[in-house]
Formats: sequence, C-alpha cells, structure tokens
Amino acid sequence: MTETVLLIGGGGREHAIARALAESDCTLYAAGGNRNPGIASLADGFETLETTNPQAVTTYANKVDASLAVVGPEAPLEAGVADALDEAGIYAFGPQAEQARIETNKGFQRRFMDRHDIPGCPDYEEFTDNEAACEHIEEYDGDLVVKPAGLTGGKGVRVIGDQVTAEQAKTYIRESSHDRIVLEERLVGEEFTIQALVANGELRVTPAVQDHKRAYEGDDGPNTGGMGSYSDAGLELPFMDRDDYLEAVDILEATVDALEGYKGVLYGQFMLTAEGPKVVEFNARFGDPEAMNTLPVMETDLLDVLVAAREGESLPKLQFQPQATVCKYAVPDGYPTDPDAGAKVQISPENAGDALLYYASVDEREDGIYTTTSRSFAVVGVADGITDAEEITTGALNSAGTEGLRVRWDIGQAELVQSRIDHMDELHSSE
Repeated sequence: MTETVLLIGGGGREHAIARALAESDCTLYAAGGNRNPGIASLADGFETLETTNPQAVTTYANKVDASLAVVGPEAPLEAGVADALDEAGIYAFGPQAEQARIETNKGFQRRFMDRHDIPGCPDYEEFTDNEAACEHIEEYDGDLVVKPAGLTGGKGVRVIGDQVTAEQAKTYIRESSHDRIVLEERLVGEEFTIQALVANGELRVTPAVQDHKRAYEGDDGPNTGGMGSYSDAGLELPFMDRDDYLEAVDILEATVDALEGYKGVLYGQFMLTAEGPKVVEFNARFGDPEAMNTLPVMETDLLDVLVAAREGESLPKLQFQPQATVCKYAVPDGYPTDPDAGAKVQISPENAGDALLYYASVDEREDGIYTTTSRSFAVVGVADGITDAEEITTGALNSAGTEGLRVRWDIGQAELVQSRIDHMDELHSSE
C-alpha cells in the first residue's frame, strides 16, 4: 500500500523533510501557514491553513486521506495537533502536547531532568516573580542565562557576560511579558546538537551539527532562529571526540527512557564543556537549520522510519553518507531586529549549481519570489570535507546574488571552525 503522508509546516526544515519524503514511495501533501514554493513543487497538494488549529489540520488530513503525518514546527505540537491527528486515527510522527513540554516549557524541562536524574542538567531556578528573578541575578556568584519558560522562536534567551550585562538582563526581565523566567548557570564551551528519531522506546541518532544563532559574523549581534550550521563527514564535529558524542547520546537515551511513549524527533542541544556535554535545551522536533544538514546525507529511507514507528516495529538503523555539510541562511537586510521585506530572490534550483536550495519564509508572486521579514532561504553544500562543502554553498550564493539579503559568510569557513577547536583546547588545558 502506498502511504499518503501529510507534512505540517512551511519553513526550510519542512522543505528538507519534503525533499526526503519525495524520494520515497509515498503520496505527499503539505499544510503550512505560508505557501512554500519548494514544498509545493514536491507535494501533490499544499493547503494554506493555521497549523496551530488542530481541527483545521485534522480536517485537511482526512480530506487527503492521510495515513501518516509529520509535524515540523514546535507551535503545532504545543497546540495539540499531534494529539488531534492520533485521535483521528492518523499516526503523527511528533509528540503529543504533554510530552512536547520537554521543549515548550523550559521550567518543566529542567524539573523533568531533575526528577529523573538525567545527567547534564545545569544549576537553575524558576521564577514567577520578576523582581525575585532580578534579586537572584544580584546574589548569584557567576553569570546566568535568562530563559523565558515558553516558546520564543529561539530569540528569547539572554546570556549575561556575553550578550548582556547583569543590569541589562534585569531590565529585560522587568520589561518582558513572560509569566515565568528560568535562570540557569552559564555554561562555557562549544554548542552542538544531536537529533534522534524516536518511537516504540527506541531512538536512532544523527550526526552532530553546530548551529550559529548570532546574527552577525564573528558570533556578534542578537540571537536569531539560526543563521546556518555545519556537520562533518563523521558523527562528531572537529572540536569533539567520539566519547563526547556518545556521552551526549547517553543523555538522549536517558531522556527517551523517562519520556514513556515519546514519538517523533528529540533534539538535544548540548554545550561541550571541559567536564563533558551539558544540556542547553531539548527540542521536540527537527532543528531548523539542522534538518538541512542531516536529511540530505541520510541514506535510510525516512518513510521506512515513519512506517516502522506507526506499526510498533523496531526502527531501522540509520545510515549516512560519509560527507560534510555547510548550510547558510540568507535573511532580509535588518533581520532580526528591523527586517526589510520585498527583495527579489535571485537564486533558484536551476542556478544553485551543486548546492541544495531550501525555501523558508518567502512570498511567491507572478513575477518571482520575494523576501518576507523572516529567514528567506537556506543553501547547503555537501562534500567530502567542511571546507569543500562551504565553498559549494558560497559559490551558489555568489553566483545567484544576494542583493537585499544578508548572509553569515563565516559559517563553515576554516578560520571559524579552527577557533572552535582552539576554544576547546584552551578549556581542557585550564582544567
């Protein structure tokens, strides 16, 4: 029987999922808040709807007679879209709202780790009183990370001693509308992520990826949804070893064991410190942009994973091409603080050369594709090494042109990668 798969979400991450599924023996439909031309070109149908409305999503799923669904973004998970699909008899590869709290509620996430003795949890305190949070900042011996407890699209975190001073952090808390604030010890090291496909009590892990949240080159500026990322030809990254990778996987395994019945993707964002990996946060879905690093080199059929998950079978082992990837996002000028929309996107699948193009938030008009105020598109190079992959990505962007757009050109470049290696060497030598 040919499966009919409904993909929920319209961003670059979902374009990567759509491309992976388009190579499978399935009929693909998609639903998103914005019409993604890349996804639409791969799907048999694309419906524009409010993806946080469980009834609207389930109605469309029934209309196309979906036998499986993949929930891309976090907001529909929080809204209970996976719950509604499961209840309607359509297996959703994504956690139900209760389990998605491992991402959607930062306070719950830390309490969960504490309760189940999951390793890698930093010191933390949760506050419902903003003034009490400010007092904690004043009294704490060291730097802290300020995290709103709910979803902020990757843009709500403030790091004292890096992005802001203690006084600025207190101002941020006092002026915020967040009803819960989590304050955590600042972890020092190098961040990396590992995404695991999870179902039936099992997990299958993917290569480590390093994302770049800061808006400007040299890791300056405000946090964004992610300006780009890279992976190496093996499972680990150049600044870590296999033991570091396996220790992070152990943390994911402990978390899956504690999250009984979890299904979907569990994404661990880790800080590799001098003492080993610590948990920055968990996400309950594929990363954006990390999905664009891992899915293009995954040789295992994603559909086979979905079907095994639904049928209660053992998940297939994941196989990956031994190749590196470099992903760079093109964003509108002024992003993320004051973005300018309306620049014409010059790159297309036809002029991207050897690179892969993933559309994110764009406006398709009769005369072409234009930017909105969010991340526009991502370009991914795949090669035997990081340097060659970076050259493919940069070459495609330069050939097509980036007028009205901004790119973090340093992502994946040898100098930046070496700085990560040097940073970890310094931390280890100062132990």
